Amino acid sequence: MAHYAFLDDNNIVTEVIVGIDETELIEGLDTETWYGNFRGQTCKRTSYNNNIRKQYAGIGYTYDEINDVFIAPQTYPSWSLDENFDWQPPTPRPNGEIGQWYWDEDSLSWLEQSL
Repeated sequence: MAHYAFLDDNNIVTEVIVGIDETELIEGLDTETWYGNFRGQTCKRTSYNNNIRKQYAGIGYTYDEINDVFIAPQTYPSWSLDENFDWQPPTPRPNGEIGQWYWDEDSLSWLEQSL
């Protein structure tokens, strides 16, 4: 059993399904090709255990074909993608301080959540 992500024309994941094992052939074709042809969409295998393509694809994720990774939707407009394809805030989250913190996009800062 393997998981497969279907992409729209902008490489955005529209659906993820469970399919046959990626080592099997269907009508002589590898699974990505067969599922893609069957659905008329690009199909890419994704790993529930994050073994390939960085992370498990979810609806709304983007497939970066140059780097062969799935990228989560941007967390906040001010956050940027790092070299590991993770979204990072413009200011690091406070470390070592007691409390729960949340990102405030209006002030572009971390605020402590009052309990």
